[in-house]
Amino acid sequence: MAMAKYSRVDGRKSSSYCSTAVIVVFVAFCLVGIWMFMSSSVVPLENSDLSSQETRIEAKQTLQEGVSKQFDDTSGDISEDATREGGTMPGKVSLNTDEESRKSVEENQEENHGNDSSDEKTDSENEQRTVDGDDGSGNGKDGEMDSREGESNLESGQAENEGGEMNNNVQAESEENSGEIRSESAEGGKNSDEEVSEDKIKHVDKDYISTVDNNEKNQDGNSEPSAIENSAESEENNQTSNEILPTAAQSEILTESTTQNGAWSTQAEESQNEKKWQQASISNEENDHQWKVCKSTAGPDYIPCLDNWQVIRKLPSTKHYEHRERHCPSEPPTCLVPLPEGYKRSIKWPKSRDKIWYYNVPHTKLAEVKGHQNWVEVTGEYLTFPGGGTQFKNGALHYIDFLQQSVPDIAWGKRSRVILDVGCGVASFGGYLFERDVLAMSFAPKDEHEAQVQFALERGIPAILNVMGTKRLPFPSSVFDVVHCARCRVPWHVEGGKLLLELNRVLRPGGYFIWSATPVYQKLPEDVGIWQEMSRLTKSMCWDLVTVKKDRLNAVGAAIYQKPASNDCYYKRSKNAPPLCEESDDPNAAWNVSLQACMHKVPEDSTERGSLWPVQWPERLEQPPYWLNSQIGVYGKAAQEDFTADYNHWKTVISESYLKGMGIDWSSVRNVMDMKAVYGGFAAALKDLKVWVMNVVPIDGADTLPVIYERGLFGIHHDWCESFNTYPRTYDVLHADHLFSSIQNRCKLVAVIAEVDRILRPEGKLIVRDKAETISAVESMAKSLQWEIRMIYSKDGEGLLCVRKKFWRPTVEEPIKSAIVEHDAKHYSCVFHN
Repeated sequence: MAMAKYSRVDGRKSSSYCSTAVIVVFVAFCLVGIWMFMSSSVVPLENSDLSSQETRIEAKQTLQEGVSKQFDDTSGDISEDATREGGTMPGKVSLNTDEESRKSVEENQEENHGNDSSDEKTDSENEQRTVDGDDGSGNGKDGEMDSREGESNLESGQAENEGGEMNNNVQAESEENSGEIRSESAEGGKNSDEEVSEDKIKHVDKDYISTVDNNEKNQDGNSEPSAIENSAESEENNQTSNEILPTAAQSEILTESTTQNGAWSTQAEESQNEKKWQQASISNEENDHQWKVCKSTAGPDYIPCLDNWQVIRKLPSTKHYEHRERHCPSEPPTCLVPLPEGYKRSIKWPKSRDKIWYYNVPHTKLAEVKGHQNWVEVTGEYLTFPGGGTQFKNGALHYIDFLQQSVPDIAWGKRSRVILDVGCGVASFGGYLFERDVLAMSFAPKDEHEAQVQFALERGIPAILNVMGTKRLPFPSSVFDVVHCARCRVPWHVEGGKLLLELNRVLRPGGYFIWSATPVYQKLPEDVGIWQEMSRLTKSMCWDLVTVKKDRLNAVGAAIYQKPASNDCYYKRSKNAPPLCEESDDPNAAWNVSLQACMHKVPEDSTERGSLWPVQWPERLEQPPYWLNSQIGVYGKAAQEDFTADYNHWKTVISESYLKGMGIDWSSVRNVMDMKAVYGGFAAALKDLKVWVMNVVPIDGADTLPVIYERGLFGIHHDWCESFNTYPRTYDVLHADHLFSSIQNRCKLVAVIAEVDRILRPEGKLIVRDKAETISAVESMAKSLQWEIRMIYSKDGEGLLCVRKKFWRPTVEEPIKSAIVEHDAKHYSCVFHN
């Protein structure tokens, strides 16, 4: 019986085992079926939307870490391990990188996340084994199942979580209409007690950008970049865009609202107290602007303030070249200048100094007229520049060395750093002065010497459009170390020497005026008469004729004068002619101010600017000017302290952000403009790159342009409610630090953006630092222009935006009545420089 009993028990036990086995087998088959189903959806990971989402999530995590790093109060040279901390700093960032950049970000994430991301790293490794089809030892498949379920949730846009950490921190939302994926970071779990910022991290989908690119390149009448250009563009996109911004402490001078004019005067009194810009001031019309192409006589070379024929036709006189001066339309244009047919990306510096694409500046008249003087030649699809000029047919470098040999104290690149080249032609003189570490501000008018300044800028040489007419030059007094005129054909001696007296205003005391012209070395009656008049005028101005030398190789001569460094000579003159200017005449007032035939006294007080010569280059770049001692700086501190803080700030931003985080190939950048410069710190921080920076000081801001010149840089005054004196498509990078919000009360933002589009080259970059609402408005307009949004960041009401201009042009034209020449205007094409 006992055995029977045990037998029955065993039988029941055996039956139970069988049932259990059946259930186990059934569950196993279910698991295998689920595994097979899930495997079929996971294997093609590389081509799925899931891969793109996961990549962006990992990139977001890396970027969060990078943004967190940059907000630490540590210097850029501290090791990465020393600055890496747990947790993230919420912010809003948008990047555009290609697939290789995303992979690079993933690799960097695995290297840098450390212990805080070990769980995510393990999940990533498990996912990789699944993709490779290798399950290792056969263990951990439940973990793989959980991981796949998490992936499935992400793929369907769910944010559920059953103990998994990933779904607490990430929500993925697909926006098919905009082509963007936005990933919002929220701290959960152990960080649940911390507030979640409204700022977001945002990534731009490369597929969307590619679609926009393709659409642009298929537009009728638009040019496509060559294979080389596309390769260069790919190099830019391959750079990982980890934006690094300074902390609030480091960037207190970044915020425009913290600045003040203090002891600084402004070029325009109406804007001394900057008003707060409000979002409501940005109209819907601006955000939804429908762009059109400008239709004008100048076509692709349209310059609104120099092509206003409605005003030019009505001028009472053109004797003083009034028709070459600025005459801005009452309403700035809001249309886009067309591209020349066949336009392509500019040749890189330094090759561009010697040749440019013909179709980028398709003008041959200058080659026909000046080809024998080695200005420019047409060579197949290129315009080539042998490096000559009217006074230096055998090359600019020989001529440059000839001048220094004539007066060794000129000392190019040491004592003489910033010069003014009047009537520059194609600016070969300034182009070759770069080899002597000299910056030349070259200018010439827009006249019958077709596109001479445009040639210079396309070559990568600094130049602006201007004329010696009835207005002061847009520069402060006493800022140029040397002023140069090589056959510039300016009548210096007429009307009491009014034009030469304007050069005296901008020339630094003790600086040199180099006059290389036929009256110096030819004996024709006209030349002899001009030389005699110039001799009387310069003597009465107390200029010392240092030397007259002849360059035998080029068969030309040069007279070199020096401006006095004291007022002794002025007081000893027998006649007060030219007269000294009234004490009330401000020599630094330079925006739309009429010329006066008078001389300003030389500053003699050792605390005044101009009383001492600057220290030699390159020391002058970093050393605060001696005359800043008694002033309050723009940012409210002592001026010298302000100067140093500004420079340190921009060195950090440039080295840790702009050079690393914007995806910009700086080797392809040459012409740069700082649209709202203060002390020139932005330009100074770029000193080691092969670029030059046009520092623009707006007329309604603190007039700090003398500081910029004192440190061996250059710049110009300008009102951004009007067009800039340059040809279209002349700058590679435009930088606007709190510019747009500061002028919003005076200017229409849409007109300013149209001007930005005019002067920026296709494929050029615009970098904007401004208030968050202004960043949003500019972003909206950039999208309407079909520009590529490469980076966007905002935090605490401040923001950063980097966009790239494309080749896109609208198809609808907008006639500009003021810029259409009628037949009766032909008599205004007078001959001027060169």
